[in-house]
Amino acid sequence: MAWFSKVTPGPRAKVETKFKVPEGGLWQRCPNCSEIVYKQEIENNCNVCPRCTHHYRVGARQRLQMTCDPSTFTEHDQDLSAVDALDFKDSKRYRDRIKSSRKSAAENEAFVTGMGRLSGVPVSIGAFEFSYMGGSMGSVVGEKVTRLFDRASEHRCAAIIFCASGGARMQEGILSLMQMAKTTAALANFRRQRQPYIPILTDPTTGGVAASFAMLGDVCVAEPKALIGFAGPRVIEQSIRQTLPPGFQRSEFLLEHGMVDMIVERPAIPGRLKQLIDLLAG
Repeated sequence: MAWFSKVTPGPRAKVETKFKVPEGGLWQRCPNCSEIVYKQEIENNCNVCPRCTHHYRVGARQRLQMTCDPSTFTEHDQDLSAVDALDFKDSKRYRDRIKSSRKSAAENEAFVTGMGRLSGVPVSIGAFEFSYMGGSMGSVVGEKVTRLFDRASEHRCAAIIFCASGGARMQEGILSLMQMAKTTAALANFRRQRQPYIPILTDPTTGGVAASFAMLGDVCVAEPKALIGFAGPRVIEQSIRQTLPPGFQRSEFLLEHGMVDMIVERPAIPGRLKQLIDLLAG
C-alpha cells in the first residue's frame, strides 16, 4: 500500500492586500553611516538619515512641499522651456538632451518657481531640480529666477531660492553666462522693496549660480555638508597644485570662514525661514 497519493492542485486563490512593497525595497543603507534604515523613517524626517543626519538630495517639488504651507504653492512660468538657439552638439545634440531631461526629471526645466505661503506669510519661492541636467542655469532658468524677484517686488514679499546647481549650461554658451548678470540685476531691483532675499545653499551649489544670486542673500543659509563653490575641489587642486584643507568647500568650512551665515538642518528650515522673514521684512 502506498504511503502517499499524488493530488493535482487546483488554481491558487489570489490574496488581496492593500500593502505594496515600494520599488527598491523597504530598507536603505545610508551612504554616510552605513546603517540600514527603514525608508519610511527617512522620508518622514525630510529625507534626512535619523541616525547620522545625512541629507539626501531631494527634488524641487519635494522641497517646495516641505517648505510651503499645505496647498498654498501656485506654480508660475511652468510652460517656459529651453530651445537650441546655437544648434549645439557635443556627444549628443542639445535638443535631444532637452527631450531626455524632460522625460527623466518630469520637468520642463531645471527650476520650479511660484508663489506660496510660509506660516501664513506670502513668499515668492523657487527650487532647482538637480536631476534636470545637473540643475544647470540656461536662459530659461535665468528668466524664471528674474521673474521670481519681479513677483516678490510686485507683492512686496520675501524671495526664497533653494539652490542646487552644477553651474551655467555650456550648451547655451554666452546666453547662459549672461544670466548671471541678468539675475543679479533683477535682485538689485528687488532690494529697493526692502524685503528679504534668503537663498538656501544645498548640495551642490556651484559654478555660475554660486557666483551670482546664490551668494547674494541678506542671510545665506546652507544645509549641512553641502558642496558650495565656483570650481570643484579637484579642478582647484589641479590648478594651484596644492592639497586643499579637509572639508574644503563644504558648508561647515564656509561658515567658519564667513562665506555663509548659518547652517540649518532640513527639518528646521521652514521655521528658521519664517523667523528670518519676521526679523528682516520692512
